[in-house]
Amino acid sequence: QVQLVESGGGLVQPGGSLRLSCAASGSIFSFYAMGWYRQASGKQRELVATITSGGSTNYADSVKGRFAISRDNGKNTVHLQMNSLKPEDTAVYYCNAEARVPTAKYYWGKGTLVTVSS
Repeated sequence: QVQLVESGGGLVQPGGSLRLSCAASGSIFSFYAMGWYRQASGKQRELVATITSGGSTNYADSVKGRFAISRDNGKNTVHLQMNSLKPEDTAVYYCNAEARVPTAKYYWGKGTLVTVSS
């Protein structure tokens, strides 16, 4: 019943910026954590950034200083501000949400494509 829907992907030139958003809906009252993962062509999915309900953040080393994650707990939404984009950031970006009650469970969006190219 829980659904995550990403938006904001697109084509951007190197050095440009994009802001991704993810809206969650369903029977979950709140998530312990929400975040973003990405998967480039031919690569495994990797963590980009996460944020807990308390506001603690975690970033992949490759995006530290360039990306910023934020969350609206009341609406179960999460955003990813991506600055100084590089061609290696090109990937499908997936929204992720972690529930811990009643049981531990992860939810995934369908993804939004980010292409960084000149």
